[in-house]
Amino acid sequence: MKIVIAAGTGFLGQVLANHFKKEHKIVILTRGKGFTDNTIKYVHWDAKTLTGWQTELEGADVLINLAGKSVDCRYNEENKREIMASRTESTAVLGRAIAQCTNPPKHWLNSSTATIYRHSEDKQMDEATGEIGHDFSMNVAKVWESTFFAAETPHTIKTALRTSIVLGKNGGAFVPLKNLVKAGLGGRQGSGKQFVSWIHEADFARAVAFIITNKMEGVVNVVSPTPVRNAEFMTALQRATGRPFGIPITKWLLKMGAALIGTETELVLKSRNVIPKRLQDSGFTFSYGRLSQALTNLVKS
Repeated sequence: MKIVIAAGTGFLGQVLANHFKKEHKIVILTRGKGFTDNTIKYVHWDAKTLTGWQTELEGADVLINLAGKSVDCRYNEENKREIMASRTESTAVLGRAIAQCTNPPKHWLNSSTATIYRHSEDKQMDEATGEIGHDFSMNVAKVWESTFFAAETPHTIKTALRTSIVLGKNGGAFVPLKNLVKAGLGGRQGSGKQFVSWIHEADFARAVAFIITNKMEGVVNVVSPTPVRNAEFMTALQRATGRPFGIPITKWLLKMGAALIGTETELVLKSRNVIPKRLQDSGFTFSYGRLSQALTNLVKS
């Protein structure tokens, strides 16, 4: 297959490119310079306008869009605007590009987020019964998905990937969390009662491949089947790294620390209690379905 990955130079893009490149042709749309290495073609785009990169979509089997400013920042007005615009503008311009194709991609997968569901310590959220609330992050996710599904692509099926925290040995949340534990600060964060939805990087790539193979449309939760409470997550990470204890971090210390390093406490305090019902109902099996399995693998990698 020919797979085009928009904004594919980041952590998740590299996870997918490494997974697919042995058997498929990979084109990555990047804000950097265009070039070709032994296995992957990189094409410049600005994620806003049609400047020639759209020709790569002709005859593509799959388009995967991962574009969007990192939410690991302070939610001031400028960052809020960029978080929203980077998601909606890139999605909209891809929709316009597909509409102009003579032979458009057969399948378009667009990033979304498991954060679209409300804070939940009482109920697991699946695609059919999950409850979507109203705050900045959830509203961004709703507008993002609305922009995606509003694009008229009669010859291209579409899937929104409601992805949780992806744990990878070289990126994502795992490395800073591991370093926190090694520094002795790996206790519960806040009350520790909030749920963490997570997925191992290998299962993330396998799930995306499964969605493509099975032509799954609509929204799909790309998460592990076992969300755990924050306190349990941090204890498991202590065990995996061989640390006997971790100092808990209170909510007010988290707020102080978040302000100092330029991020938001929502990233650790929101309870994401999300399950992959559609994936499991469709027959997908996880290589790392339990947190202990995933962490042991990542620590040893």
